[in-house]
Amino acid sequence: MLVAGALLVAWLVGPRSYTEKKGEPYECGIPTRGESMAQFHVGYYLFAILFLMFDVETVFLFPWAAICKSVGQEALLAVGTFLVILALGLAYAWKKGALRWK
Repeated sequence: MLVAGALLVAWLVGPRSYTEKKGEPYECGIPTRGESMAQFHVGYYLFAILFLMFDVETVFLFPWAAICKSVGQEALLAVGTFLVILALGLAYAWKKGALRWK
């Protein structure tokens, strides 16, 4: 309700000046030629998702590495399990060909 109320107040109070130029997409001042919608190969998307997945999982290892001397064997087993699951995900992506650049 708070967000809906804020949007309503902004719509009621906010200035309105619609022009043809304001309706155009922002393209850094360079007029577009042809269609501005460009299709990207799905390989870029898969590569980016895999990068983010492994990057975030690596970030999860940093706090554990900072306190690894004070934690017990259970924490070592948990991180080992985490790394095995990470390796299985990498092996699966490798087998499916997601890491091969075509």
